[in-house]
Amino acid sequence: MQYTYGAIFLLSLVLLPLYFLFVRKKQNEPWLFLLFVCVSVVNLGYTLVAFSKTVDFALFANKITYLGQVMMPLCMFIIISKLCGYNYKKLVTGTLIGAAVIMFGIICTTGYLDWYYTSATIENVAGSTVLHKEYGVLHPTNLIYVISYFVAMIAVLCVSLKKHKGASQKHACIMLAIVLGNVGLWCIQKIIPWNFELLSGIYLISALAFLCIWLMLQDYVHKRDIPTYTEAQKEELAVQITTMTMEAKLAKVLTFVKEDNPLSMREREILEMVIAGKKRKEIADKMHLSENTVKTYTRTLYGKLNISCREELYELLLQNNG
Repeated sequence: MQYTYGAIFLLSLVLLPLYFLFVRKKQNEPWLFLLFVCVSVVNLGYTLVAFSKTVDFALFANKITYLGQVMMPLCMFIIISKLCGYNYKKLVTGTLIGAAVIMFGIICTTGYLDWYYTSATIENVAGSTVLHKEYGVLHPTNLIYVISYFVAMIAVLCVSLKKHKGASQKHACIMLAIVLGNVGLWCIQKIIPWNFELLSGIYLISALAFLCIWLMLQDYVHKRDIPTYTEAQKEELAVQITTMTMEAKLAKVLTFVKEDNPLSMREREILEMVIAGKKRKEIADKMHLSENTVKTYTRTLYGKLNISCREELYELLLQNNG
């Protein structure tokens, strides 16, 4: 079993380069990256427990597992909320992070106090170490913590399905299936004694599923946010945009750039030409760059504006034109 845990851990590490290959190029999403890190940390902990020779080391490895586990529900909740079209204020996010820190702090009392575990022993099963625990008075806090997040995730998805907000019904149903699958296997793991942690593989599969959903939904969510106009409205809006000076257009678009991730000078130049309606080849010729280089700059620029195409760039002008 210990080698199975090791193999799952190595597969978990593959998630990290996948993030940079398929997600980071389009848009930086730290919560998805953190989810992948948590999956790797959890499986590292399971692997270390399986190879443990002493109770103390097994408890240490178990804490590593919990470090990832307390953050995973938070990451999943934030990711699901974003994909369903909900964003939370920094105060809410900070409070959730604080709750995770407190939860992990309670778990870290293991080995010093009998609050979370009153005692622990190890057993060798088929060449792999299994940690047996006796639960303390504060152990139910983790149960409450996990269940609260599952309920919150299901609630967000159900509201999204009802209001048709953010994700499509098909994608929301897929995410709901992922969450319910985690709930079901988590319950099975708690009710039926297993010498192998089924969640190690489930976490990996769930992370891959979220990666696929994220990639599928990026263009969908952006396009859904672009309102449709009648031909008369389009003509009127076109007049409004053409009568604006380039300085005014730039100023309006730049209000959507975050202060901690400003545009470079070259990105500003490309932005100005894109707003002016220049094609990629025209921009490349004017700036003496290859079209691929312009494409890379444009992709980074769009990522900083949280858009994916020219149409959405023009929509920023209209959103900020009222």
